[in-house]
Amino acid sequence: MTSADTLSEVSDIIRDVLDAPDLPISRETQAIHCEGWDSVNHINIIISVESRFGIKINTAEIEGMKNVGELVDAVDRKRGAR
Repeated sequence: MTSADTLSEVSDIIRDVLDAPDLPISRETQAIHCEGWDSVNHINIIISVESRFGIKINTAEIEGMKNVGELVDAVDRKRGAR
């Protein structure tokens, strides 16, 4: 799976959690720019990503993420470490 594939799957998860099927998402997308992406939905997104990819993302990693690209990079790193 390429990073572009990971971005596509993470984007689908975000759209599903936010119930926004047409939401444009790129590596630069930030929660602050997405309607409905509040703290509860942030947790739901992380849980869904962890479940989909079979990984765990620790709290320190989550707190350090500034955009979707950093979430994608974390997924790719963790999947590569398996």
